[in-house]
Amino acid sequence: MNSIQRLLPEADRLVEPFIGAGSVFLNTDYPEYLLCDINQDLINLYKILQTQPDEYITQARRFFDASNNVQEVYLRHRKAFNDAQNPFQRSLYFLYLNRFGYNGLCRYNQSGIFNVPFGRYKKPYFPEKELWFFAEKAQRATFICTDYRQVFTCLRPGDAVYCDPPYVPLSHTANFTSYAKNVFDLDDQATLAGLARESASQLKIPILMSNHDTVLVRELYRGAILHTVQVQRQISRSGSKRFKVSELFALYDTENSG
Repeated sequence: MNSIQRLLPEADRLVEPFIGAGSVFLNTDYPEYLLCDINQDLINLYKILQTQPDEYITQARRFFDASNNVQEVYLRHRKAFNDAQNPFQRSLYFLYLNRFGYNGLCRYNQSGIFNVPFGRYKKPYFPEKELWFFAEKAQRATFICTDYRQVFTCLRPGDAVYCDPPYVPLSHTANFTSYAKNVFDLDDQATLAGLARESASQLKIPILMSNHDTVLVRELYRGAILHTVQVQRQISRSGSKRFKVSELFALYDTENSG
């Protein structure tokens, strides 16, 4: 986060095509935000926190007791989430599944079914303080569920963009993270890099990208100012395999975007 804060330029509005958990949004201070993601459940949760924080937090709190921290109950709630159509009800289950599921993962199969197993935590934390903080800051934001390509058509003078896409695999056997049923593949990686170059060059909008530091990524982000940082990997089946890897930050500013 410190590296991102140092590299992000000043702007009237920060645009994120891949908001994810919202860490950059929550740790920066722009006057306005356009925050997008292709995961409809995630965007619904953020919109509900923005407009109905009291009701949402009150109802969400009820899930965080010992009776819900049992595998059989978790599986029932997971099925109820997959069957639910109402956005508010799905958002309540979505937070519960995030806190009680394995490693905080968000994963769907190709049919769009959420399939993360039970986490077996002693006492999952109810993030009430964090939810209220998000709800307050969300008053500066617009949330949209859309593809990253569409986000680039919404850019305007005075914007800065931070792109944190699903990362390029570190090996041939590794898979992309697919937390929505759409898969972000190498063609998407190349398309995103091209959009970033074009936006910086033609629209004079600075774009900051993050990804794994690989030969492929360095080629994709040619023309950008590159910075490398070592980060600790938090998600792995084995704690012994949670090692540091190199991440690359590529800044397409308005003068170095060729």
